[in-house]
Amino acid sequence: MSTTAAVVALVLAGLGTLVLRGSALLFAERLSDVSPRTQAVLAMIPPATLAALVAPPLLLPDGSFEPLGPQALAGLVALAVAWRTRNLLATIVVGLVAVVLLELVLG
Repeated sequence: MSTTAAVVALVLAGLGTLVLRGSALLFAERLSDVSPRTQAVLAMIPPATLAALVAPPLLLPDGSFEPLGPQALAGLVALAVAWRTRNLLATIVVGLVAVVLLELVLG
């Protein structure tokens, strides 16, 4: 792929994202009359998405199941920090430090 094609692809992806987010803002007032059941279902989407993005690299770092590998253990440490502090920055910093230290210790 040429540089020009890559730039065009990035610009189009950015515009697509802008349109999608902008349309959500335009139609937000229509979404205010959503039933409590629908609100409960919608509230489950962010945690489910996060779990779907985070679980595979933690448990399958090299394509094989490693429940006690460095990444999985660092994930547990980060999970404990997130649960205890509810601080995103602390969770990220502690998780990164844990994965680096566990990689050094466990290989």
